[in-house]
Formats: sequence, C-alpha cells, structure tokens
Amino acid sequence: MLRTNQQFLDYLEKLYHNQEHKDNIILESFDKGEKLLKQNEVSTKIMLIKSGITKCFFVEESDKEYIVEFLGKGEIIGEIEVIKNVSCICSIEAITEVSAYSMTIPYFQSLIKSDLTLNNLLLDVFAERIFNTSNRASYQQLHTTEHTLSQLLELRAKEMEISKEDMAAYLGITVKSLNRTLKEFEKKESKNQE
Repeated sequence: MLRTNQQFLDYLEKLYHNQEHKDNIILESFDKGEKLLKQNEVSTKIMLIKSGITKCFFVEESDKEYIVEFLGKGEIIGEIEVIKNVSCICSIEAITEVSAYSMTIPYFQSLIKSDLTLNNLLLDVFAERIFNTSNRASYQQLHTTEHTLSQLLELRAKEMEISKEDMAAYLGITVKSLNRTLKEFEKKESKNQE
C-alpha cells in the first residue's frame, strides 16, 4: 500500500553529495496537493522521493481517478517515461509535504549506460512493481472490498492521512459505495466487540 525503497534512497543520496554531480541532481520541495508529475505531460526530469508521501494515480476518460499506489521515501518516479520516451502515464501528487531529488534526463540516461548499481536498482524496482501489481489484482479478486478497506484503515491510523476520496480511488469504488462499506464494517466491528 505504501511503497518505500531505502536502498535506492541511499544510492541517490551518495550521488547527490558527490560534488561533481551538483548540477545534475537538485533537491526540491512540494506542498501537500502539489503535483510532481502530470498525466499526459512530457516529463523533464526523474525524481526520487527523499521524504513525504505521494499518490500515483491516473484519471480515466470518464474523469474517474484510480490510485495505483502510495509512494514514500526512496521511490523513483518518471523513469519509465524516459526509458520508453513517452508522456507521463500517471500523475504523482503530494499528499503530505514532500522533498524529492530531481535528476536531469541526460544525466539519468548516462547513468543507465554506465552505472551497474543503478541498473540493478531499476531492475529490482520493476520486478517489485510487477509483483505488487499482480498480487494486488489477484487479492482484489479474491477478497472483499471490506477486507482491503480494513488494511487501508490500519495504514491510515499508523502512517498517513488518507481522504475518503483517495480510499475510494484506491479501492476502485465510488465514495458512496465506500460510505456504505464503512457503515457495514463499523456494524461488524461493534458486533465483534460485544
């Protein structure tokens, strides 16, 4: 639900603190609600989240928002678009204050050609995303919305504030359906406590 990657963050922080890379990597700050990347726009940089939480989402033609994932420290964004030479597939929006390392595209491309560590980190990221996506899809097919909602509520209580709209978008349901499910969930919880 909330993805992080400390190993990637450690790697990029070493590059950032290396004096010869100062022009190619900068640290940027984003306010809650600000977009780091916008769906269908051409990205001009690669970013890696240093701190804070973002949501990765896309908006369908019907204007329905679907949250793919919540991303935290160490998660890289914009790399697929650069590798595939396409516009941004999803939007990335800060749901807390976020700081992120921003890397120039030419520098990123030169690292892909010369840095085995970066390539291994990217392979791990891609494999993890495929694994998580397939697990989430099968999980949602096998379990009720209520079960996934209980996990979201647990995450909400521990790590981050998630709005009802974002919970519904993550579950792939309407806010009205979410409210109905929340009421059913609360009824079951109160019966279990009796």
